[in-house]
Amino acid sequence: MTSPTPLRTSSTRLQGARSLVLSLGLAGALFVGTAQAQTAAPAPLATVPSVDLERYMGRWYEIARFPNRFQKDCSGPATADYLLQPGGRVQVTNRCPQADGKTDEAIGEARRVGEAGSPRLEVRFAPAWLSWLPMVWGNYWVIDLDPAYTLAVVSEPKREFLWVLARQPQVDAATWEALMARLRAQGFDLARLKPAGPTPGAPARP
Repeated sequence: MTSPTPLRTSSTRLQGARSLVLSLGLAGALFVGTAQAQTAAPAPLATVPSVDLERYMGRWYEIARFPNRFQKDCSGPATADYLLQPGGRVQVTNRCPQADGKTDEAIGEARRVGEAGSPRLEVRFAPAWLSWLPMVWGNYWVIDLDPAYTLAVVSEPKREFLWVLARQPQVDAATWEALMARLRAQGFDLARLKPAGPTPGAPARP
């Protein structure tokens, strides 16, 4: 039997090595790509099972939020007042203090999306005559709500916006830490969360 020439053997080994490196490279790229995709795509945002709008009505104090362009001039915590209207829609009145001592006020409307009890709403602050345009409505999803309706978290599917609301201007430390744990489990980047007023969990001022 004729032995293969050294040149051919070397070439074959080189081709085999190149194929192995290429295969490993493709496998590595696939692994990294899959890992990045898993990191970049958290699970769909979960809401609470249901919201009783009548109990949800009234005044809420902003405790913390993700920074956003439409509250950039707020110098302190905002308040949100919800008033149920005939037909099931909600009048929304948002107020936030300004650095000059004045209060900025925005009045809008919210509507429930889906069946009765749905925790998904849409809110608009555009004029009523533009309400037929889908683009003027923003998602308002209640993703956390305590049984007593004293603490709520509102966000939207992309997790770009987040508000922590409470019936009182401050939240105790234990309640705050438990809430933060739940929001981490929901995939929120809490490094973005900014207190709207006194640091949540701090002792109340006398």
